[in-house]
Amino acid sequence: MRPLSLNIPLDVRLMNVTASFMFGGVCLLVMVMVVGWVLRHPVFSISRIVVEGELVHNNAVTLRANVAPHLAGNFFTIDLAQAQDVFEQVPWVRKAQVRRAYPNSLRVILYEHVAQAYWGEESGAAMVNTHGEVFEANLGELEREGMPRLMGPSGSAPEVLRMLYALEPLLGALERKIDALTLRDRGSWELVLDNGARIELGAGGVEEVLQRVQRLARTLPGVLHEYQRSSEALEYADLRYPDGYALRLSGVATISREAAKAMAARAAAAARKQDKKNHLRTQ
Repeated sequence: MRPLSLNIPLDVRLMNVTASFMFGGVCLLVMVMVVGWVLRHPVFSISRIVVEGELVHNNAVTLRANVAPHLAGNFFTIDLAQAQDVFEQVPWVRKAQVRRAYPNSLRVILYEHVAQAYWGEESGAAMVNTHGEVFEANLGELEREGMPRLMGPSGSAPEVLRMLYALEPLLGALERKIDALTLRDRGSWELVLDNGARIELGAGGVEEVLQRVQRLARTLPGVLHEYQRSSEALEYADLRYPDGYALRLSGVATISREAAKAMAARAAAAARKQDKKNHLRTQ
């Protein structure tokens, strides 16, 4: 037997299709209305911001008061990336991590800049943090006094900070602190100590510069003793000589070329003598 086929009239089929579309449209509309109601319901409005982190220059109360007006949306619609940018615009804030906390809160972890040195000209408010990043903030809020000033071409802050870290122990052995360190455009380094003494370090990377400064640190005490001076008497040093250095000490005349050469030769001899002693001790 041949199966029976139902020959449904065209108008009936159109009515069924239309009814299906209408039913689907109503369901979609109801879903949109429900979602819209949920998104707009006050229970999901951001009403609480939990701030965490080791905060020195900011506190949770002022942060919430200053940042909350710039946050748009509720728990579901807030743009976390935009919220992170808002928090990172706050002075002293280096990095922010923002997360949702159900049903109406934000959890924010903040990391502040830790200033290590001033950056650039004295008229500016720029500083360098422990990561070698340049940032600006209110200098009156610094918790550390006597920071050195670093200068160099744009983008060179990490390199200059590494050099500072490498030099500080050596200058400490001479009972002197670094007041300023400059990387010039041509790659040469200049150092200014806390007594105003200027030291030409020459060009090169950390290892090359350290070798020259180590020579100075080893032999300068002997030179100062010879002239009955303290490290406070140091006014100028030029470390760019291959086997020694030239000095200018307060109260000691070393203005002629011959005198500079003689002092450099004495420094070189003292360096060789000290190296020989060190070699004998290690045997």
